[in-house]
Amino acid sequence: MGQLPPGLLTVSTGRGRTAPLFATLGMLYFAQGLPAGLLGKSMPALARDAGLSPEWIGLLALPALPWALKFIWAPWVDRWGSGRPNHRKRWILVCLTGVMSVLAAAAMLPQAWLFGAGFAVLIVMLFLLNLFSATQDIATDGLAARLLTPRLRGLGNSVQVSGYKVGMILGSGALLILVGWLGWQATLFTVIAMLLLVALTAWRFDEPLEPVRPRKPVTLRWWLRQLALFWRRPGLVVWLVILLGYKVGDGFGTRMIKPFLVDSHWTLAEIGTLDLVASLVGLAGAGLAGLIMMRLSRRVALFGFAGLQALSFIGWWWVASWGADTPPPEVWIWAVALFEQLADGLSTVALFVVMMDYCRAGHEGSDYTVQASVQLFAVGAFTLASGFSVAWLGYASHFLLAAALSAAVIGLATFWTPPAQPEWADTGRS
Repeated sequence: MGQLPPGLLTVSTGRGRTAPLFATLGMLYFAQGLPAGLLGKSMPALARDAGLSPEWIGLLALPALPWALKFIWAPWVDRWGSGRPNHRKRWILVCLTGVMSVLAAAAMLPQAWLFGAGFAVLIVMLFLLNLFSATQDIATDGLAARLLTPRLRGLGNSVQVSGYKVGMILGSGALLILVGWLGWQATLFTVIAMLLLVALTAWRFDEPLEPVRPRKPVTLRWWLRQLALFWRRPGLVVWLVILLGYKVGDGFGTRMIKPFLVDSHWTLAEIGTLDLVASLVGLAGAGLAGLIMMRLSRRVALFGFAGLQALSFIGWWWVASWGADTPPPEVWIWAVALFEQLADGLSTVALFVVMMDYCRAGHEGSDYTVQASVQLFAVGAFTLASGFSVAWLGYASHFLLAAALSAAVIGLATFWTPPAQPEWADTGRS
């Protein structure tokens, strides 16, 4: 095993330095949640309100492509500037500046034009917004994986998930409300002001210097070698299967919850209220997971929380089985929705913690990113099929299938060996 990087113990375990680290990470992940909420929820509503046809609105999914492909340039984010003071902080500040610049440019253009004749310009702007945010995510994940000791990764990932969810909430429903109150331009400048506060927090954080390691030239062969070195380690085949299957049931099931509620004659206001309260419960679940994982083993937490996720979709299967003529009492739908979000917060933190455990020293950003990309591709594929599942099976059977997908990964518990703690030894030269 290699030695811990200089500064790791003082940052991660010293009481005087842990709080600034958590605060910085929380703000950075909040900044990444803002554009995610903007793209996933606000933009489709704003586009439709401006009269854009549904066919064109569907193209708003294209600018999110950098999030799925960020593993391609993640090794370069780890590499370029490594060994210099504030290596990852420099990447983060540059990316935040890029996001704010894109938002400022969008604020200077009329909303009606962007969602009309200037729609192609909007697509390019959203692509750049996601490119900067995804690159910032690589640097932030690398910073977190390097500075958080294994014992503090539960709390650290609670901060990550909570910060991201808060940003996503503000970037979706709250942003739509602000557009109604303040207008397009003032709302975007309000978002820029929030990001300036994030940038100030990051700028004030003193990132410990990384140890200098032997470096090879940056080439395509080097990049492929980095990927190969990560996956060749013992036990990674089982972990790859877990990554592919861990959240597919969640993505597959949750995509059809809102359509189910609409078909159950819930109003948009009622669905919005349920979504907001459930999101807050998800935040609580993420915070609780960090505390629980300081006491539970990785195996118990990872697969136990997966069991809770499966159980939540058993709940959705039960409420969907009542039928349209005899819908279940609303209190039961509320109970199932809140439990599902609680389980989501718990399981997401557990997954992210173990992903950090697998990161090698000096490659934290790229190692974490390649795992996230694998997981994202799998969830995306199943999510795309969710509508066909409901059309063929109906809501009740769809949710039962989601429960089965969530539970399937638990069968791998006996075959999985958690990585040694801490795994800081490099497995090959850079």
